[in-house]
Amino acid sequence: MTGVEFHFNAPDKLGYACRLLRKAALKGAQVAVTGEPALLRELDTVLWTFDPIEFVPHCMANAPAGMLAATPIVLCDKAASSPHRDVLVNLGAQVPESFEPFERLIEVVTLDDEDRANGRVRWQHYKSRGYELKRVDLVLKEQG
Repeated sequence: MTGVEFHFNAPDKLGYACRLLRKAALKGAQVAVTGEPALLRELDTVLWTFDPIEFVPHCMANAPAGMLAATPIVLCDKAASSPHRDVLVNLGAQVPESFEPFERLIEVVTLDDEDRANGRVRWQHYKSRGYELKRVDLVLKEQG
C-alpha cells in the first residue's frame, strides 16, 4: 500500500518543492510531480532558476521516451503519465488519480487557508480508505 505523507505549513509551495525534489534526485529517487498545468509550468521555470549553482534534472511528461527514462523527475498533470513509480509529489488541490502504484505519496500543503482546507479533504480521503498517514510539520521541523 502506498505510504502517504503530508508536509504541512510549507511557506512557499514551489520553493519547498524545489528543495524536496533536489534532495530526492540526489538520493537517486525517481519522482513524479502532479498539479495543475499552470503550476507545473511555473515549477519547471523555478527548477531552472532557484539555485544558481545546482541543476535539478527534470522534464515534462510529454518529453521523448528516452528523456523520460533518463530523467529522475517528471512533471505531469496525471500520475499515470509518468514512467516513474517511486515517489509521487502532489502539488494540486485534488487527490491525484492513479496514485496507488507509487511507493510513496507526498502531499505539500502551504499556510494558505484554501490550500489547508483542500489538504484536510485529501487527508480524510486517504484516512477513510485505510492509508496510514504520516504528518510532517515543516514549522516544527525548522524549529528543531
